[in-house]
Amino acid sequence: MAEEGLLLPASSTSSSSSLLSEISNACTRPFVLAFIVGSCGAFAFGCIIGYSAPTQTSIMKDLNLSVADAIFTIWIDIDGGVNPWSINLWETIWITNILFVIGWFAIAFAKGVWLLDLGRLLQGISIGISVYLGPVYITEIAPRNLRGAASSFAQLFAGVGISVFYALGTIVAWRNLAILGCIPSLMVLPLLFFIPESPRWLAKVGREMEVEAVLLSLRGEKSDVSDEAAEILEYTEHVKQQQDIDDRGFFKLFQRKYAFSLSIGVVLIALPQLGGLNGYSFYTDSIFISTGVSSDFGFISTSVVQMFGGILGTVLVDVSGRRFSSWNVLGLSYHSHFILLEGMENHCWETGTPVLALFSVMVYFGSYGSGMGSIPWIIASEIYPVDVKGAAGTMCNLVSSISAWLVAYSFSYLLQWSSTGTFLMFATVAGLGFVFIAKLVPETKGKSLEEIQSLFTDSPPQDSTIF
Repeated sequence: MAEEGLLLPASSTSSSSSLLSEISNACTRPFVLAFIVGSCGAFAFGCIIGYSAPTQTSIMKDLNLSVADAIFTIWIDIDGGVNPWSINLWETIWITNILFVIGWFAIAFAKGVWLLDLGRLLQGISIGISVYLGPVYITEIAPRNLRGAASSFAQLFAGVGISVFYALGTIVAWRNLAILGCIPSLMVLPLLFFIPESPRWLAKVGREMEVEAVLLSLRGEKSDVSDEAAEILEYTEHVKQQQDIDDRGFFKLFQRKYAFSLSIGVVLIALPQLGGLNGYSFYTDSIFISTGVSSDFGFISTSVVQMFGGILGTVLVDVSGRRFSSWNVLGLSYHSHFILLEGMENHCWETGTPVLALFSVMVYFGSYGSGMGSIPWIIASEIYPVDVKGAAGTMCNLVSSISAWLVAYSFSYLLQWSSTGTFLMFATVAGLGFVFIAKLVPETKGKSLEEIQSLFTDSPPQDSTIF
């Protein structure tokens, strides 16, 4: 059944042509600069994720660290409940990128484990804010028919960052690689003087007169944005009226009307992590070594596959839709775990046949690049109304961080317990996620953010199966 899901819809060719037309119309300078900022943030995130696997062995050797000490690679997200929608976007990106740079320098000049921990902690705080804020910003400034592609393409750079650091980690010393990690953050800072605020954020903070002007700068001066501006202002006013009636701060997120959207967001965010993402990402080197694969060849091959997967996912997200794409990539993830299981059960590693190990890792990272990494955050950035966006982001970050920490911390111990059992658990999570998406997650492609949010808060869809 998963194999059938991998086929493209018959209408994909015409949809691709329409997508290219939308892209050409949206290439205004403010939109392009905003997109670059989002892409650099995603690239910085990818560099952080990709840093650990190729460098972990060298760091442990150079600093004489134990396996327990080496779990510094687990970054901690303690954004402290900061609501990114209550502060200025420009200030937020400044803060997160400065913390990224300080974190990289702490790692580069570390003489012991405490500076490594500090560097990862600072990076974790930055990730906790930017991993949600970036997709939200892109979705709020992009045209509805281009929103998924723009968000996915920006998030593609997270996969590119992982791939680049996987490849560079085979030839660059770990301290020098940390210095290189500062580059994307330093590139972002000058661009902040030229990007617009989100029109929906402007409406929320009472700057209604600026909404249409910002939309014109994003869509082009010849565009008719009156209907879009009116829809944004009308929906924002409706949300404000509801907020005046019921102003419970963070806890309003747990009202019954948000239960469906909160459940969708939390489960989708947790799925990649509980499906083994940080296990594969942080311990790829260990997997390759234990199964007889050349680490350098494995990292380079994985990097290439992940980038191609990301390009494919960017095209498909607005052609076949979010739900269809995420359903397919979870199917690929499910199969990758069972490829590893088959090799373990048949003792392929013991007979000197590492092909299945390399292939399974390539399939897994190909599925991550194709959408498993980006689509949950795209959907999470679309489904929450402006009054609970910050609280929802904090909740999604918290769930992502806890699930990521659990997998990253326990992965090496789980492998010592039972490698077969470990990947069987990950496969079970992927299988359950496959069913969850097919039965409960509605399609958001082609809808305005206001339509999507009304869909989730008014009533869950009666029939949202793929078939």
